[in-house]
Amino acid sequence: MGSLSRGRGAPPAAAPALTFRFDRADGYWLQGYAEFLMAQADFWLAHDFKNTFDGSFHMLFPRAKLPLQDTLVPLDGGMNGGILSSEWRLADFISLVHLINWQVVEPERRQAARRHLMEMIRLSREDWKAIRAETDNDREWLPGPQQKGANPLTGLEVGEEQVQAWLAALDMAEDLLEGRTLLPHFRIADKGINMKRFFDEPKTFDLVLSITGPAIAPYLEHGKILTSEEFNEIQRQFGGAGFLTFALWFN
Repeated sequence: MGSLSRGRGAPPAAAPALTFRFDRADGYWLQGYAEFLMAQADFWLAHDFKNTFDGSFHMLFPRAKLPLQDTLVPLDGGMNGGILSSEWRLADFISLVHLINWQVVEPERRQAARRHLMEMIRLSREDWKAIRAETDNDREWLPGPQQKGANPLTGLEVGEEQVQAWLAALDMAEDLLEGRTLLPHFRIADKGINMKRFFDEPKTFDLVLSITGPAIAPYLEHGKILTSEEFNEIQRQFGGAGFLTFALWFN
């Protein structure tokens, strides 16, 4: 009992200090993330998405007084103090997906979105070139294989296999955005989607019809199509943490 009492009174273990020393490589990293965000913004602003916003975004902004909010989301006592039920959230999500049928209003912005993504890829390569040239190991935000130890924020350690896989993923993304490799579609066996033309020759963006096939028909071509085996080989190099976890960190 005595030892149990002492255990309860012991101070908790100190959490690792989340302090980082940003350097040249991290400047490339931040620029790359800015390009990624600008690509998202330009893609949205290339289209008229007003109906989507008015018809479904009250699920994201419940106090914004959007047009259908009082009709579809009555904040009364039957709502448990104004908390949206899961059923209503699901209904609003279905509305959002259905309303993503956006006319192109500024085609140059959709073209700019691809250029931002291409610049993000270039900056990521510069980032890793700078990381590999580092000889210190001082509170690294994004360490290289030569800078041993798990990152205190992510708990992950970067090895040479992850870096090589990431550089291969950048090559794959660049080939897709340049139209050298075509994106596969599950309904079409002998053609793929030319993503360069998707951005540079914009047409109405309909999410459902893109998933089912008709909306991507104008961008289908014969050529080299990305295979699931190619992508799976890259994924395997990232181990248990998975490709997406590293991608969010690596940029």
